[in-house]
Amino acid sequence: MSDAVSVCNGASFSGAVQVLDAGLCGMITLRGDLADEKLSAAVKAATGMGLPKPRRIKKGKRGAVAWMSPDELLIFVDYDLADSTVTKIERALQGQYFLAVNVSDARATFALQGTGVREVIAKGAPVDMSPQGLPVGEIRRTRLGQVAAAFWLSDEEHLTLVCFRSVGSFVYDWLCNAATEGTLPRLTG
Repeated sequence: MSDAVSVCNGASFSGAVQVLDAGLCGMITLRGDLADEKLSAAVKAATGMGLPKPRRIKKGKRGAVAWMSPDELLIFVDYDLADSTVTKIERALQGQYFLAVNVSDARATFALQGTGVREVIAKGAPVDMSPQGLPVGEIRRTRLGQVAAAFWLSDEEHLTLVCFRSVGSFVYDWLCNAATEGTLPRLTG
């Protein structure tokens, strides 16, 4: 069995912002009744965090939990812990209706750093990228360059983007291209 590698194998680009292949990340899709106390307890036991509010992401020492839809979470853990975390969730929710799947190898993650991260993403996402349209800590599920993506800002200069691995090379190239075009106009809100 070969060693797992990220989609762009650690590639980085420096332009108007820095674009980085963020490497391997454990990701678990969890679908179920988010109002259920047993599901909330299972997430907390597995990650150390409670459920985030709608369209938000919570980060902690053992990973992060993102609200993706009224019945779906995306849980981030260390890549090597994804399978065991799914097992913990399955045991905690035995007998209930839910779906917990390790999607780590089906996703790619990129980190953007710099003062122009909002402007780079605004070039290809039909989203209000102003501070009022996308506050720090809010996750947005949308399209970028015509492919599905989700992203959030951890602060004004750091954005994380997740997409399907099958389009990861395209997204990386798109991000690098969007970041090469000289000075970016400032978004105002």
